[in-house]
Amino acid sequence: MIFLSTGKAPGKLYLAGEYAVVETGFPAVLTSVNKYVTVTVNKSQNGGTIQSKNLNKELIHWNRQGTELVFDDSESQLQYILAAIKFVEKYALESGSKLSYYDLLVTSELDSEDGKKYGLGSSAAVTVAVVKTLGDFYHLGLTAMDIYKISAISHLSVQGNGSLGDIAASAFGGIVAYYSPDRNWIFNMIRNHSITEILALDWPQLQISSLELPDDLELTVGWTGSPASTSILVDRIALTKAQKVEKYQNFLSASRQSVENLINGFKTNNATLIKEMFSKYRELLKDLAEFSDVHIETELLTKLCDIAENLGGSAKTSGAGGGDCGIVLSDKKLDIAELKKEWQAVGITPLTLKIGDTIAHA
Repeated sequence: MIFLSTGKAPGKLYLAGEYAVVETGFPAVLTSVNKYVTVTVNKSQNGGTIQSKNLNKELIHWNRQGTELVFDDSESQLQYILAAIKFVEKYALESGSKLSYYDLLVTSELDSEDGKKYGLGSSAAVTVAVVKTLGDFYHLGLTAMDIYKISAISHLSVQGNGSLGDIAASAFGGIVAYYSPDRNWIFNMIRNHSITEILALDWPQLQISSLELPDDLELTVGWTGSPASTSILVDRIALTKAQKVEKYQNFLSASRQSVENLINGFKTNNATLIKEMFSKYRELLKDLAEFSDVHIETELLTKLCDIAENLGGSAKTSGAGGGDCGIVLSDKKLDIAELKKEWQAVGITPLTLKIGDTIAHA
């Protein structure tokens, strides 16, 4: 075992596939970003601590009863961290490792200085960073797919739902084409099988592959300053799914087609097709918002997108909408300085985000 291990995981933005990707086997395209959650694990004696400077200020002390962690603060907000620890250590025991005590520190760049969320998937990045770092600490030799799978199991155990696309972006880095797995199958596997067995299996419907942005395209991100609640918005769409079956099925079908065309645009280095499908998904989300009566594109997000389109870019909301970020894909001749100036004039903050590095898939 090593005495000190440090690892990081990037935040994410959805390029396309939002809402539809919660359905098993539906595709999305996500990009990681160059803002990270960093985790440090430092071996200790007779008890350990967990501290997350962004998520929860106080130091949490923990001990063990057998192989189970015991905490002095049951009301902690650190449930994603605790779930990640639980499943990594379960796998470590299965792999013959001896469990250790350690101090675990989490720091995050995924929120604004005053603590507001940018919508970059902080809970997913925290989960991935803990899994990756603790995996190194215990010498488990985890691949990017192993990290995705343990993080997905951890995340589902806390949240109970979700597409897990943000986990894929954080685990693999770069831009990913992602097809969501059958979550019911995962839940059944967690109940009946070891982590070792679950990691070894191909998960039904799951596909993750890396994509590259063509050299003649660039990505620009603006933030409305208004954090959105993804879970509330997704729950409202779920209600619509039950009430307006035909319209929802039409949305799913159109979503699959446009996202697969977008993926094809990336694979064939076709910047025109990428921009066209990117804009197309904005229209699909507008249709979804209209028939479900869910406020996806807020007034400020509409301004963000319209300003970019007037200057020649393709733009849309990212993720659940209702606030947070909008993304612009443009060729190099778009005047980025003018774009940012016009955004700032209406109260939109340009973010200094770039596409995150692709993580080695060993």
